[in-house]
Amino acid sequence: MRTVKEAEERRNEILDAVDVLFGQKGFDGTSTNDILEKVGIARGTLYYHFKSKEDIMDALIERYNTRLIGAAQEIALDKSIPVYERIMRVVMALNISGESSQEIMEHIHKPQNALMHQKIQRVIISGVPQILGGIIREGIEQGLFNTPFPFECMEMIVIYLNTIFDNDIVEMTDEGRLSRMRAFAFNAERLLGAEHGSLMHVMQMFGGENGDSHE
Repeated sequence: MRTVKEAEERRNEILDAVDVLFGQKGFDGTSTNDILEKVGIARGTLYYHFKSKEDIMDALIERYNTRLIGAAQEIALDKSIPVYERIMRVVMALNISGESSQEIMEHIHKPQNALMHQKIQRVIISGVPQILGGIIREGIEQGLFNTPFPFECMEMIVIYLNTIFDNDIVEMTDEGRLSRMRAFAFNAERLLGAEHGSLMHVMQMFGGENGDSHE
């Protein structure tokens, strides 16, 4: 039991170091020797835990996925936060952040990493609607929403956001992004049976672009 714990701690120590190195030097700019020096381990120890640098990146992404979903669930369960605000906080919690966040995003969007990108999308599409659906059900009980399909509504919304606002799939100008954000708020309100302008108001509270919906 002790050996398993030590192995897991060492593995996380390597991932912590690589998170910093990828952020400083980038994926391609970080060598195996950089990792060995940063962690202070032998090459054999590194390869005991990871087969390659690409394997380390995969593990780092997996760890981010676990943390993101965990953070989203924690926010969703905090009923001291109003429903609308909780929805926005859950969505914002899904943004990858950390030393190597930009490097990770660039890495997963490379053509050769399409399967990795698909894996992340699968985690989001399978996990996030369940989390948000619970909040929507609370909103229905409070009279904020009126829909018989809370999970399905969130599934549609998450798939749309995960696709349209992925720059690797849809290229758009700042004006196009603003227009889509307005349209998203406008249509999401109707999908959920929410009061007109309610989602747009919350988006503006969280630093979203200003803009009025049109009837």
